[in-house]
Amino acid sequence: MSDTRRESAAESAVRVSTLELFFDLVFVFTLTQLTRLLADELDWPGAARVALMLGIILWMYGGFAWLTNAVIPNNRLRRSLMLVGMGGFLTISLAIPDAFGDSGWAFGVGYFVVNAVHSGLFVLAGGPGAARAMLRLAPVNLTSATLVLVGGFTPGGWRWALWALAFAVDVVAPYIRPIGGFTISPSHFVERHGLVVIIALGESVVAIGVGAAGLDVDLPLVIVAALALTLSYLMWWVYFGDGDEAAEHALAAVPESRRAMVAMRAYGYAHYVLLLGVVVAAAGTKKVVGHAGEELKLAEAVALAGGLALYLAGDAAFRRVLGLGNVPYRAAGVVLALATIPLGLIVAGGQLVALIAVLLLVLAVEARRTRM
Repeated sequence: MSDTRRESAAESAVRVSTLELFFDLVFVFTLTQLTRLLADELDWPGAARVALMLGIILWMYGGFAWLTNAVIPNNRLRRSLMLVGMGGFLTISLAIPDAFGDSGWAFGVGYFVVNAVHSGLFVLAGGPGAARAMLRLAPVNLTSATLVLVGGFTPGGWRWALWALAFAVDVVAPYIRPIGGFTISPSHFVERHGLVVIIALGESVVAIGVGAAGLDVDLPLVIVAALALTLSYLMWWVYFGDGDEAAEHALAAVPESRRAMVAMRAYGYAHYVLLLGVVVAAAGTKKVVGHAGEELKLAEAVALAGGLALYLAGDAAFRRVLGLGNVPYRAAGVVLALATIPLGLIVAGGQLVALIAVLLLVLAVEARRTRM
């Protein structure tokens, strides 16, 4: 078997390995921790902390998705290094609840380890083209990782500043150091990111159970749980309703010289907004379950509607980059979702029903347009 995916004779048939899925399960624990943190600190500073940490973490998760797109973890050394990377992500996850307090050092150390494993594996096993591209990008990644590491040992405002600077470095990195040397296998790339989205959406389902913990299982609880599950299902439909094939074909149709940058815009920047939406919506869902007949606080109503709005905005950006269509309808859904906030201030269950209606309307209009 070839050492690199791009050399595979059956590139289009390369699928995600069980080790990669195992890696993703460890990464998704970070989303669980971020959701829990946001639900406990549902205010603007709490939201800013969650958004900043997710941005930093997601950059390196994306790096590993790119890594395994080029390097098959098919020998003991590569699998062992993947395990070290998983350990780094687990350390980050454990540090998240108090990352801006006493656990900041663990967040920084975990992130530095993840970064080192990523760069090392790419250079050692990524093939000549990917290795050259990684050598150009590695100094930028090292700068970001060092900022996160140092920030973990600094107090208060300095940590905010250094971690925000690290996130900014990550965002502009593809423009500072061109990434055209990376080769993308569309089938593997699309599947890998799709699996993370579906696992992340599972966090919304977990939020239902967490929100219902300790409550009597009566008819109202069952009804609101079913409504929350319906909302998660419709969020799944928004992203996966067209199947992976459309995204695979769209990415494969991009000239290879531009494919890496298009992949970064679609699966990096746009997916950051989309996954942030999942986290925020899950935090809002936890507040609704068990209190459907009550009014929500403003922050809770904003989280429930704002999470879905972010999710739709991220999906619209993703579709626009790949030319998948339905962008105006998803954009309209953003506005309609935010319009439900006043209803949540009256009755939580009413806002949940209204958000379901928004997604049903968006999907119904899209389906009718497709038939015309």
